[in-house]
Amino acid sequence: MPEIDELKSLLKMLSDAHGISGYEDDIREMIRSELEDQVDEIKVDKLGNIICVKNGSEFKEMIAAHMDEIGFMVKFIDDNGYIRFTPIGGWFSQIALGQRVILHGRKGRVYGVIGCKPPHLMKNEERKKAVEFKDMFIDVGASSKDEVLDMGIEVGTPITIDRELVEIGKSKVTGKALDNRAGVAVMIQAIKETKSDATIYAVGTVQEEVGLKGARVSAFAIEPDVAIATDVCVATDFPGAESAHMDIKLGKGPAITIVDASGRGLIASKRVLEWLRETAEKYNIPYQLEVAEGGTTDATAIHLTKAGIPTGVISVPARYIHSPVEVIDLEDLKNCALLVARALERAEKYFK
Repeated sequence: MPEIDELKSLLKMLSDAHGISGYEDDIREMIRSELEDQVDEIKVDKLGNIICVKNGSEFKEMIAAHMDEIGFMVKFIDDNGYIRFTPIGGWFSQIALGQRVILHGRKGRVYGVIGCKPPHLMKNEERKKAVEFKDMFIDVGASSKDEVLDMGIEVGTPITIDRELVEIGKSKVTGKALDNRAGVAVMIQAIKETKSDATIYAVGTVQEEVGLKGARVSAFAIEPDVAIATDVCVATDFPGAESAHMDIKLGKGPAITIVDASGRGLIASKRVLEWLRETAEKYNIPYQLEVAEGGTTDATAIHLTKAGIPTGVISVPARYIHSPVEVIDLEDLKNCALLVARALERAEKYFK
């Protein structure tokens, strides 16, 4: 496995890149660049998934990591040059308020800030309520609608958060889009590390945050014998998370999902869990077990494809998911990639 600094550099490149659901182009090209010397074929399907194929035996393995991040999109520009927007993906509105953003217009990047009526002008009852998206706007420094249009911004312009990955503490990093650029980094590193004899399909999927769309169509086309989704999961080792009654901590290893979305998403089969847990134990890789009430992953779409595909989820624990300041531990990232790589090597024993 590479040194932590190499993984951090890979993750920073991916995290600092921009791509909301449906606009994953830059991340797709990064995956292509990282894996083109590691695989035999790279193709992009009609929906925009990148599929990197490492040829081997007739046994087919799929790894899926979604490329998209949550963001926003321009829906209206008023006469004074203020921009109304809609969220793309799952946002808690208060996290968006006060953020600096990048609008990816026809003429390049334009910076702006998300604002609302200041508390000084609010009535008492207004101050007690959460500010809704409908009451927010983006200020790009323009004084008219025509000025905004001249910047190359129009209805449909995608918007991302302006934030870069930085280190905190000894082995932790914080940044935007670690959901799921951390999973993409895991997929890339696992492909470089694994010595599996099977044919492997490493898929950077599109539009996971808005309906698991890319995973659904790519799994249908590939029809693998087994699949792994790499993502992040909610860590519960910070104040206020105790009420979740879960025990997922940073630095304690990747999380293997047993159930997510209270069973409405994935319920991992006994054989899948046996495969992943026995692999972790064989190679002394620390791991945690996840039973989650909310949230799901590409695995939900994959495992229900065609006649059914045995699918597992291996996740990097993350704090403050769906915010611009997500936090992960690089040791978990390293161990997650190691577990995926070793699991690919042993899958045929369990599923052929």
